[in-house]
Amino acid sequence: MDRHINLPLTDTDARSLRAGDYVYLTGVLYTARDAAHKRMYEALDAGQELPVDLNGQVVYYLGPTPARPGHVIGSAGPTTSSRMDKYAPRLLDLGLKGMVGKGKRTQEVIDAIVRNGAVYFAAVGGAGALLSKCIKEAEVVAYDDLGTEAIRRLRVENLPVIVVIDSEGTNLYATAADQWKK
Repeated sequence: MDRHINLPLTDTDARSLRAGDYVYLTGVLYTARDAAHKRMYEALDAGQELPVDLNGQVVYYLGPTPARPGHVIGSAGPTTSSRMDKYAPRLLDLGLKGMVGKGKRTQEVIDAIVRNGAVYFAAVGGAGALLSKCIKEAEVVAYDDLGTEAIRRLRVENLPVIVVIDSEGTNLYATAADQWKK
């Protein structure tokens, strides 16, 4: 089913999505990759506040290439999500509502998705140039010293993603493989 969702992601919207749904995201989301996740984790361990309020937010696992003249952002394809699996459960427990990336997630992440009524979306890897056309604004909001891995605030319009793991723990990677085996 095709769905159009405005961000930030509400609890009702997150819980209504099902693995396999095609979704078009519009609104604000944040980027964060390995280095930013590590730094946020260290800040939490030190009793510090995060540089952005993740409550109800979606994080896109993205380290964009530099923008060409006249463009908002460079290529904006997803990075492999498993690299953030060490950090994701804690951020989900703090209110993060969705993640966009590519690839499988650990059982700990899936459990945290279910526990928090969140969702994991996949964007098409290799389509970064096309995905960048959905990004209308991009601004570094934290960890500027990390370069492409800095946290960015993006305003997106109709960013195409697929629900891979829904709030009930249904995992498209597993169900699609089971269907194919039949």
